[in-house]
Amino acid sequence: MNSVEHSPLGKSSEYIATYSPELLFPIPRATKWAELGLSAETLPYRGVDYWNCFELSWLLPSGKPVVAIGEFAIPADSPNIIESKSFKLYLNSLNQSVFATAQALREVLEKDLSATAGKPVTVRVRSLDEAAREGLTALPGSCIDDLDISISNYAAPQPELLACDPTQIVEQRLHSHLLKSNCPVTGQPDWGSVVVEYRGAALDPASLLAYLVSFRQHADFHEQCVERIFLDLQKCLQPEYLTVYARYVRRGGLDINPYRTTLAEVPANRRLVRQ
Repeated sequence: MNSVEHSPLGKSSEYIATYSPELLFPIPRATKWAELGLSAETLPYRGVDYWNCFELSWLLPSGKPVVAIGEFAIPADSPNIIESKSFKLYLNSLNQSVFATAQALREVLEKDLSATAGKPVTVRVRSLDEAAREGLTALPGSCIDDLDISISNYAAPQPELLACDPTQIVEQRLHSHLLKSNCPVTGQPDWGSVVVEYRGAALDPASLLAYLVSFRQHADFHEQCVERIFLDLQKCLQPEYLTVYARYVRRGGLDINPYRTTLAEVPANRRLVRQ
């Protein structure tokens, strides 16, 4: 079984500039699901992990380079995640590789990434003009970052900080830009913004903020942080519906944006100002 210890993450790696799909390294989700008491058969959510690549380039048959922005949608129930450094190295391997059209590149990306993730991955290759026209977006709902809280323990997430009133059923959309955790392999910080949308017991926004800040020194991957937040809120709120998603700041030209929801629809992949 592949594990993160055998991945290129945190290790010195050779820069390979010609197409090398073997660089992609899958990591089974099952281990992290098990830590949360889940399995592939018992996932209480649906969703997607949006990856955006801002350093996508290849060569035309004439030798002229092209630059673009890549968007990759990996199903949240895929058997594997794709280790981020291996993803970066794979994308680098396209830099001196020839593709006649963006469509030809997209087809290769979908084939390779789907094989690694274990489920179909959807790919968009956007020109810089297309991305500029889409622009930036703001998160929905109320920002809770100006609320007063007191917290001194950042070693691990503290779901006991969450407080709600089950006698009041409300619909709320809340967001915070204060999410931070650490990569479990390199120890590097991962900065993110998180959105919570639900109908259920009235959640105290200050308690949500304190809970999110408690992730500050927690070591885990983006996907697992969002899944943990989803499960803790689901247990606390007993909601009719619940959506939790995070938009993370990019590292190495890639950002990762996990969405988890009980609803059928998944929010669009729209970039924030820090991305």
